[in-house]
This record gives sequence, structure tokens and C-alpha cells, in this order.
Amino acid sequence: MRRTILSFLLLLLIIPSGAHPWKPRHYVIIDSDGGIDDLKAICMMMASPDVRILAITASEGYHSGEIAWEKLRALADGLWHDGLPVARSEEAVGLIDELLASETMPVKFIALGSLNTASEAMERSSLFLTGVREIIWSNSALPGKDGLNYRASPEAAEKVLAGPLPVKVAGTGGEGFYNEALLSEMRNIPTPYAARVTDLIGSMPSHTFVYTAFDEMVPLMLHFPELFTETFSGERRSCLAPADNNALRRAALKILRGETVERMQVIKTMPTDTSFYMPDLQPFVKEIRDKYGEDEWTSGVIGNELHRHLGVFAIIGVKMGIRAREYFCTGVDEMTVTTHAGSTPPLSCMNDGIQVSTGATPGHGLLAVSNEPPFFAAADFTHKGKTVRISLKKELAEKVSSELKEINFVYGLDSDIYWELVRQNSIKYWLQFDRHEIFDIRMIN
Repeated sequence: MRRTILSFLLLLLIIPSGAHPWKPRHYVIIDSDGGIDDLKAICMMMASPDVRILAITASEGYHSGEIAWEKLRALADGLWHDGLPVARSEEAVGLIDELLASETMPVKFIALGSLNTASEAMERSSLFLTGVREIIWSNSALPGKDGLNYRASPEAAEKVLAGPLPVKVAGTGGEGFYNEALLSEMRNIPTPYAARVTDLIGSMPSHTFVYTAFDEMVPLMLHFPELFTETFSGERRSCLAPADNNALRRAALKILRGETVERMQVIKTMPTDTSFYMPDLQPFVKEIRDKYGEDEWTSGVIGNELHRHLGVFAIIGVKMGIRAREYFCTGVDEMTVTTHAGSTPPLSCMNDGIQVSTGATPGHGLLAVSNEPPFFAAADFTHKGKTVRISLKKELAEKVSSELKEINFVYGLDSDIYWELVRQNSIKYWLQFDRHEIFDIRMIN
């Protein structure tokens, strides 16, 4: 008996902490003054499935609070994260309290500008000191009195540094971090986050500032602390200085590619070799993959294998689920879903696509199918108490349904020609339907 218990305890030690395959390691609230280095750093954190951004708060600093909010809101909306909370400075503490009251995971507060919001939250929030695990601050050093973010609010910095929460400071990466070799590789990453970072750098090509990694050191430190040299100042204060910029450049590419967690459970990755796929799909693999991203491609492949045939509504369900995750800026297994597609094919085929792309499966208890008519191509997605209804645009739903009815009328469900034409239609719409254009999104509550 004793040997059995010891073996069990040893097994627990071998299993990595946070063993849930989809659970991010970092749940963060980000405070930012909207500077260009802030925006680059936030893009990197949005790109990583190992980071869950709960909210962004705007603060005074490089920009005024209102301009900072406008830039941060525009960044989130431009990357299709319409449902990600972005608070003005006067709303920040209230939002922080609301999030900490509902979040069960330890939260890190990331200050990309001054520590003013952190200082206010320490004073006014009832949950900040108990709900936040640590503060991560972008500054040149510790205490860093010459640093821009220290000088932006010295009194707040001293208060936070003297407070009870652990503080880690991420140092800067020096001029020329974004060299031409790095930028060239970033341009070849087919994600909106990599594109936005290169666009931000390209917006100020004559300024050395944009080629320096300032706030970007925060996401790099979160993911790759071993590439930093840590020095301590007291029991709960430390500064992490970049130790190897070449390694950090490679790390930045991994983050922007979203390669910070193992996404698959059985195979390591979805093959890029087009010969792996069926001949009729091969000419479109790279275009679909590059246009809509790895998440949609992988979910589409798995969803149609689950579905046992290539179906238009299964593809629509995949795209709808990915769009919902984008909207809330969240990962899989983090939403409950009620679909209105019913249980009768072909419309109900949408349910298979939704569960694969969101992880909201019946086995997880996260997917429900409404049995109340009328049935239509829509689903309600709920995340952290907020629900949106995502619906396929009416004219597109009618077009797809009428095509399927016509094929069925002419050839019948038992005909091989029917299923071949359905397959051709599915490939066509997989390529043509942009998930950012084909849906209507409405807030329910």
C-alpha cells in the first residue's frame, strides 16, 4: 500500500503543473499608455495561446488617457477582438475588481507604462492585493529612477515597489533588436499579429525607437525567462535583463507564430505537405491556410473528419467558432455554446464544426442544441457572463441552403454525384467565406 501511494505521488511530480493541455499559464490584465512599443508587446501577447488577456486598461503616459484608450480599442477591434474589455483610466479599478471577482486563476498585472493604475488599484480595489499574484513592469531597471516609466509617476512607483505584491521589472533590449533578418522572417508569418507588428515598425521607419525592444521584453520574459539574467533587490523585487538577443529574436518569432503551447493531442502538427491531403483539396490548402490561419485550418480538417464528409455547414460552424474565440480574445474550452441549428442535417452539421473549433463539446458539458424552432445558422456564445449571438448572414444562409436543396432534388441523397457536388461546394466556400465578413454579431447580454 505504501509503495502504491509513493508511486502515485511520484507520478504527480512527473506530470507538469497546469497539465490541462489547453490551459494558458498566464492570465493577465494589461495597463498601457498606448505607446507604439506597448502596441507591439500587446500584439505578441495576443498571438500566444499561452497568454489569456482578461482586459486592457488605459492610463496617462506617452499619450493622454483618452488617446491611449482610443489606440488600444482600435488595436483590439482591428484584430477582431471586439469583445475584449478595454477600459478608460477612470473605469480601470472598477473593471479590475469585476474581473478578479470572477477569475479562478492567478492573475498577473502587467504595467507597460507607469505604475499609476497599479497604485490606484492597491488603494481603491478590494481584490487587487489578494487576486493579483505579481506585478510585471516594463522599465529600464529597478528601481529605475532614470527610466521613462518611473519618471512618468515616481510617487506611484515608490508606493507599488514598497507594497506587498511581488514586482518583476523587464529591462530593454537595446537598439537594433528588430534587424532586417528578424523583420524579413516576421513578414512571412501569416498571422494578423505579426502583420500588425511589422506595420507598426513600418509606420516610423526613420526612428531607431521602433527597432528597439522595450515593452516587448515583457511577453518575452513571460515565455522565456531562461533568456534573461535576474537580479534581486529585496525579497519580492527583481529585474530581468535580456541575456541573449539572438535567442530572444528567435523566441519572438515563436510567440508571433503562436508556437508557445502544444495545440495538438495526438499528432504534433497538421502537415504542411499538400500531398498529405485529398487531390481535390490540394490546390487550395496553402491559400486557405495562409488566408484564415492555422486554427481555422486545423479545426476544419478535424471537424470534417469527425463529420465523416466535407460539408458546407460543418465548415461554417468551424468559422463561426473561431470567430467567437477571436471576439472574446479567448481560447478553447472557455465558452459555453447554445446552437440554434437544431438536430436535422444539413443545418445541424454546423454543430460539429462549432464544437471542434471552440472545444465546447457535449463531453465537456459546454455545448447545448436548442430544440425550439425556428432553426437557423446561429449560435449563442457565452464567456465570463457576456453572450453574443453569431449568425450567418441571411442571404448567405439562403444561398447555401437553396444550393443543397437543388442538388438533393436533382440527384437525391443516395447518389454519389450528390456527395461529390456537396464536397465541391464545401471546398469553394471554405476558400471564399471570410469569417470576418459572413457573420452578423449581436450582443445578447
